[in-house]
Amino acid sequence: MAEENRFEHIANHLRRAILRGDLPPGAPIKERDNAAEMGVSRTPMREAIRQLANEGLVTLRPARSPIVADPPWSEVADCVDVLRTLELLSGDQACARASAEEIEDIAAIQVKMEAQAAEIDQVTLFELDMEFHIAIVNASHNSTLIDTHRALLARLWRSRYLGSREGRNQARVFRQHNDIVAALRDRDAERLQEEIGQHLAILKQQMHHYFHQNSTELNKA
Repeated sequence: MAEENRFEHIANHLRRAILRGDLPPGAPIKERDNAAEMGVSRTPMREAIRQLANEGLVTLRPARSPIVADPPWSEVADCVDVLRTLELLSGDQACARASAEEIEDIAAIQVKMEAQAAEIDQVTLFELDMEFHIAIVNASHNSTLIDTHRALLARLWRSRYLGSREGRNQARVFRQHNDIVAALRDRDAERLQEEIGQHLAILKQQMHHYFHQNSTELNKA
């Protein structure tokens, strides 16, 4: 395996472990132990951990093992508000700039989600969900928007996953995604903004509920 692919493989392995809760918030990520467990050298492991730190999933500490990040709700909420603004803008620009083929590619992701939902695990389903949203942003053909969204989405990766599981109504999510696709196909920017706005407003409510419940449980401990 090439060094770059090895690094990406390690980063993805750790990222999914964080999403599943195998590495909970505050848990140390021991470079030597994780490298030995995965059968890799410490160099790509170190680079993968640094990448996750750049994404906000890991907190680096001087002379100590890095730990899984545990941002407060206030920080997450601010990020969600900015993400919502970016996705609304991307939808508006995708209506004007996306090719018909790109729109059908977005629709195909949703078809794949619905077809595989009962067969795949929650992390894989979440990754498909994010692929759907990323594809809409990419269809904006706005490189600054795409780069900014990618960085912010990475920072929200775990929080968005946890929120998406909180009171999840899969039928509603699929219906909203299909409504988004329909608005894209019609090049109806106003309707698309409304659909994306409602979709992300519900997500923020779910994320807030998760953080509130988590905080409540911690206070009971």
